[in-house]
Parts: sequence; structure tokens; C-alpha cells
Amino acid sequence: MKKAILLVFFSSIIFSCNRSKDNKTNLEESKNTISILDTSAYAERGLQYAFSTKSVLGKNLMSTIQKKGTLEALTFCNTQAYPLTDSMTVVHKATIKRVSDKTRNPNNQANKKELTYINSFKNDIKNNKEHKPIVDLLENKIQVYYPITTNTMCLQCHGKPNENIEKPILKKLAILYPKDKATGYNINEVRGLWSVTFDK
Repeated sequence: MKKAILLVFFSSIIFSCNRSKDNKTNLEESKNTISILDTSAYAERGLQYAFSTKSVLGKNLMSTIQKKGTLEALTFCNTQAYPLTDSMTVVHKATIKRVSDKTRNPNNQANKKELTYINSFKNDIKNNKEHKPIVDLLENKIQVYYPITTNTMCLQCHGKPNENIEKPILKKLAILYPKDKATGYNINEVRGLWSVTFDK
């Protein structure tokens, strides 16, 4: 009789322990699912901010090129790119930056972490991998990074000198950006990053 009671007692302990482990596992899985959902939502939000800023810059740049030509577009980039980006920062209540490893404006120099991400996105292109935004979860902030890649239009000012970039453009670049490093690109290369920071 005692053996039967002990057997029931130990069986109940084992069952209880297993149920406790199952509960912990389910809780951890739930937390992981919530974390993935949060990260995905943050990534989508960061991309929305970056792409809306890109749209504003692109729309104004194309308008300038069509009305006044590429030379005047350089002046637009030199004088209006920062104010327009700052205006979108106010709209979205976020910090929105464009940074690069090969800068045209030295103020856009990528920091150590951003340089690592730029290289990561370059490797994605080499390996034919689709770009996915990088999300950093800080204590009270979210940082989202996504690559800026070159297209045919970009090469007019960021391509190879005397091949894609005409001499008048090169001369004006030298005047507006004496420390310019942002040339020599081909199509579909990583020219920099969108860096977006906002509150949780």
C-alpha cells in the first residue's frame, strides 16, 4: 500500500515538473513570437520613414533635372537635401540620416557600426541575397538601417569620371564638394545607408 502511495506521489511530482517545463517553454516561445512581431513592425515603420523621405528628395531632384538640367541638380543637392531631410525628420518625429563609407559631404560619414552594416549589405549583393532592414533595439530607441543603392540616374553624378560623369559635372563637383569621394560606382551598388532612429 505504501509503495502504491509513493508511486502516485512521485508520479505527480514528475508530471508537475514536466508541466512546469512545458509552461516555461510555451512562455519563451510566446516572448520570441512577440519579439519577432515587434521587430517586424519597427522595420516596417523605419522603412516607411526612409522611403517617404527618399520620395520627397527624388521628386524635387527629378523636377530640377527636368527643368534646369543636371548641373543645377548638383546645386539643389548641395543646398536643399539637408533641409528637406530635416523637414521629414519633423514630420515623422524621428532622426533620419543618409550616411556613406564614400562621402560627398563629410558630415555624412558613417560611424563604425554603420560601416559594418554597409559591408553587410554589399555582401548581400555579391551573394544575390535580398536586402532586409537591420533593426537595433536600444533601451528607449529603435534604429533601422537600409541600403541606398545606385541606379542609372545616380551614375550621372556618382558614376565613373569621364565615362558616366561629364566634365562640366566634374568641375562643379570639385567646387561644391572639394573632398568628394562619392564617385566610381556602377549600377546596383551600395552607396550608403538610410539610418532612422525613433522612440519605442
